[in-house]
Amino acid sequence: MNPPDFLKKIETELKISKNSPHTIKNYLLANQFLLNYSKKNPEQMQEDDVKLFMADKLSDKSPMSIILFLSAIRYAYTNILHKDITLGIKRPKRDKKIPEVLTKEEIQSLLNALDNLKSKLMISMIYACGFRVSELLNLKIKDLNFQEKSGFVRSGKGRKDRFFNLPDFLVKDLQKQIAQQQKASEEFLFTGPNGKLSDRNIQKIVRKAAAKAGIQKSVHVHTLRHSYATHLLENGVDIRLIQALLGHASISTTEIYTHLSTMQLKKVKSPLDELK
Repeated sequence: MNPPDFLKKIETELKISKNSPHTIKNYLLANQFLLNYSKKNPEQMQEDDVKLFMADKLSDKSPMSIILFLSAIRYAYTNILHKDITLGIKRPKRDKKIPEVLTKEEIQSLLNALDNLKSKLMISMIYACGFRVSELLNLKIKDLNFQEKSGFVRSGKGRKDRFFNLPDFLVKDLQKQIAQQQKASEEFLFTGPNGKLSDRNIQKIVRKAAAKAGIQKSVHVHTLRHSYATHLLENGVDIRLIQALLGHASISTTEIYTHLSTMQLKKVKSPLDELK
């Protein structure tokens, strides 16, 4: 089997399994890079070829990048050639970095820095509902229920639907946005002049607003999701409810926010304060 045919078969398998376009792109690139590097046909590929590529091209990459690369190779060879050429390769441990989080005051400053009403509504929704950027961009008008002030993310990460609450203060602006979209015969809640928006558009809006607001932290769209979860925890919301709202499959993923919530730690008094 030549490399182009092999890559096509991988793409077919990924599409049948309903993987996201992002996953399909990354898995194909990983396999293409390995094939180009080894200059071998897929059937000839061995564990040592993967190790040589990793030593030469991935030695300066993060543990997560290496784990994702090996997952892509394993998926391809087990599904197409029914062998695992990564079986003997030890996976690095994931970094346990605590993500950046904005304070409530910084969130307010960021939102105030947005002059465009549509941009402000999109960024407000990401923070208010804990959206991933892809979830906002794929949100359809029919997914919102104003009577119950709620909505559903359809086929989010892991192909799961999840519930979210609509904040009262966004309802009127959302209804205006929907009226405009329906007038233009659009099914998605947010689109651009040339159709569907890209995550790059949203990232650019957030970066510019953070700079304008004078926020010194490294701010990305996902920072708003981290901030949403942390602020819920600080408000006393049960971590299992936060898990459901974020759409996490495991509570261990959500538990990182217990390390982020410094507000709760600040409320703990030293035993010395209790001494008379």
